[in-house]
Parts: sequence; C-alpha cells; structure tokens
Amino acid sequence: MLGTTVIEYLLVTQKNNPMATGAFTRLLNGIIVAAKVIQREVAKAGLVDILGYAGRQNVQGEQVQKLDDFANTTMINRLQASGEACVLASEEVADLIEIPPKFKKGNYAVIFDPLDGSSNIDVNVSIGTIFSIYRRVTSGDGDGTLEDLLQPGYKQAAAGYIIYGSSTVLVLSAGNGVHGFTMDPSLGEFILSNENIQIPERGKVFSVNEGNYNFWDDGARKYVDYIKNPAADHKRIYSGRYIGSLVADFHRNLLQGGIFLYPADHKDPRKPKGKLRLMCEANPMSFIVEQAGGAASTGDQRILDIVPEELHQRVPLIIGSKKDVETFVDFHRGQR
Repeated sequence: MLGTTVIEYLLVTQKNNPMATGAFTRLLNGIIVAAKVIQREVAKAGLVDILGYAGRQNVQGEQVQKLDDFANTTMINRLQASGEACVLASEEVADLIEIPPKFKKGNYAVIFDPLDGSSNIDVNVSIGTIFSIYRRVTSGDGDGTLEDLLQPGYKQAAAGYIIYGSSTVLVLSAGNGVHGFTMDPSLGEFILSNENIQIPERGKVFSVNEGNYNFWDDGARKYVDYIKNPAADHKRIYSGRYIGSLVADFHRNLLQGGIFLYPADHKDPRKPKGKLRLMCEANPMSFIVEQAGGAASTGDQRILDIVPEELHQRVPLIIGSKKDVETFVDFHRGQR
C-alpha cells in the first residue's frame, strides 16, 4: 500500500470496523491540516519573526516560545472546526478548552502537546506535535468534561505524533499497529512510508540526560552504569544518543530499537514525580510503543494503567524496546 495517503489508508483499514463512521477520519484530518500549517512555519522560522520567547510562562512554569503559541492556536482552531471533538486540552493551557457554540460537538476528546521540544527551536533541532484521542464517556451531545479526558491510557482510541525534521513524518496508531506517513512536499500529502512498524525487542541505544545522574535513585544509576559497561552480562555495546526532544529521541528508537529514560529525580522539588506529562506525552507515546511491540513503564507500573488524577500530571517515563524496559524495571525494583 506504499503511495497511499493517510486518509486513504484509514478508509481502507477501517472499512470493516463498526466504529468507522467517518468521524475519526474528519477529526484526524483536522490534525493533519494543522500539522501542515505548523510545518510551513517551522520551515521558515528563521526568516520571519517567529523565533524566541513569547514573554509569558505556560502552566508548567516554562517560557513559551512564539512558535509554541502559533502551534497551539493552530491545533485548537482546526480541532474545534472539525466538528468531531467535544473537549480539548493542551500542554500550554491550564484548563479545559471548550468547543465554541458555533461548531458541532462530536464524540472525541483530544489532548495534545502542540510543539514538543520547543526549547530546541532556535538551534534547528527536530521538534514535533504529540496528540492523544479518547472516545467520549459522558452522555449527551453538549460540552465534554474533564471526565472525558482523565481516562487511563489503555482507553485511547488513537495516538500519534508529527516530527518536523529533515522530513515531516506522521506516526499514527488507531489500535491496529503503528504506521508512518512522510510528507511529500510536491503533493502536500502524507504518504505511507512505514507500514506496521515493529520496534526491535532489544536495542543498542540509550537516550537519557546524564546531567541528572546524581539526582536519580540508586536503581536508575545502577541501570545506566550497567548498560555502559561492555563487560556486563548483556554483552552489548550501547551507544548514548540524547537529543533532548522527546519526539526525536523516541522516533529514532522506535525505528532502530533502544530505550528512552526520564526517571524521577530530586533536582527540582516542584517536580518530584518526574518531568514529562502523563496525558499529552507519556500516554500517547506509550500507546504507540506497545502497539509496535515495545513497553513503557514508570519503573513501578505500566504507563497505560495509570488512572490520571489531574490534567497536567507528571510521571517518570521509561519507554522503548521491551527487553530493555524490563531490565530497567528489574534494577528499579532492586532485583538486579
């Protein structure tokens, strides 16, 4: 099916699915249009006044980039106009984002990180958009609520990300495997390029900010020491590859095998449970990696089993090749 657009692929693969009413396709098309607009601005960021800080902080207490603001507004506008969402949430916004009365309200709740890795914008490192889609659980056809969003990750209807790099790639799972689509700039379309992606069971790459080493617990330190030791029983040479942009590190490991670690640390007392956000980062990436045969854990439990308590909840994230994640969990639990 190479040469197939993402919408064509969905129409073919979902035609025998009783849930395939066209609503999901329309919702996803809103995300795709937003991604094209964002990619256009990313590509010319150095030529226009869209680089640098916007002069405010987001709900996470982080400086907001101008391109963050642009991406956030673009995602909100396209998803609201799709007519298939009942409520939205964004990493950049403290509260729920409602659907204006002029738009039809649908049966999906969407939470997204409009521009992951945005601290790297000014130095031309790959960045991306991450999104997570849930089916509505509240009744009626009015406004969605927090209940529609605060669902455990295993209940996601779909998840995906767009990476803006040397090429623009959409990686998507609707619960039937993981598929990659690359933007063909001559057509302005995402074309199927990686069908049924499977992450290797064990990799040779670890991605972690070792600058936080002294702030980790013993298990995380011992694990990193272990995989860096060529004399250890794993008998593999692991290479350190850390970009500092989740979508970029994750995408490489998804295709080639490896493990991404952002364990909890005590460097910042405001973030004792980790830095990454459960709802708009950990859950969608964990859904994707499990669909590709990998694993994702906090070290104590499967990411997708966590029942969220708040919209901007943070968690440790250990994600990637299944055997590598299992080995980390053994060290974290003191079993090695």
